[in-house]
Amino acid sequence: MKREIIQTHDGSTTIHIEEWDECYHSKFGAIQEAQHVFIKNGLSLFENKTVSILEIGFGTGLNAFITFLESQKLNQSIDYVGVEAYPISPEEVLLMNYVTALGAENDSATFEKIHESKWEEQIILRNDFIFTKRNQFFQDIDDLEKFDLIYFDAFGYRVQPELWSTAIFEKMYKALNPKGILVTYAARGVIKRSMMEVGFTVEKLAGPPGKREMFRAIKF
Repeated sequence: MKREIIQTHDGSTTIHIEEWDECYHSKFGAIQEAQHVFIKNGLSLFENKTVSILEIGFGTGLNAFITFLESQKLNQSIDYVGVEAYPISPEEVLLMNYVTALGAENDSATFEKIHESKWEEQIILRNDFIFTKRNQFFQDIDDLEKFDLIYFDAFGYRVQPELWSTAIFEKMYKALNPKGILVTYAARGVIKRSMMEVGFTVEKLAGPPGKREMFRAIKF
């Protein structure tokens, strides 16, 4: 499928898949979406804590990089696992402008290390930030009560409804620790029903720019 790099409304880049008319991040603002959905409504709830994070859809590495930056402000110790079945190319990585868009030039080496690190290999990005990439299909995830927070950032239900199924959310539920949280940009009724079917309590929250609503699901 043909892919192109586009600039989103906040100036940050993303990848657009023409055949699907689908982007890796919101065309209304890749960074704004990540900050709102995953940091404000997810990571920030764990201030001053040790947090184990599972990212569903590592993609461009934006969510991992922002988490690295924001966790310093939130005084957190992070164990981060990013899952991706179809990694982007090194050429595409070079075209992502997140370091400059975030004003994080001092941490540019970290963004590079995130992408250059070997799959399935745990690395230390900072003394309080452990990072692992897993080249894995979402349906093959079998972690049990390992994570406090899940960033669910799969391609949209419109193009890949199978990634938003009850079977997938059952895996997410099992992977979370008790009182664990899953956050996602999505807000379809069919997704909420699948989440609730496996045991999640689902909250509807205000969405990021360009999107009215989003979900946060809690495992009680």
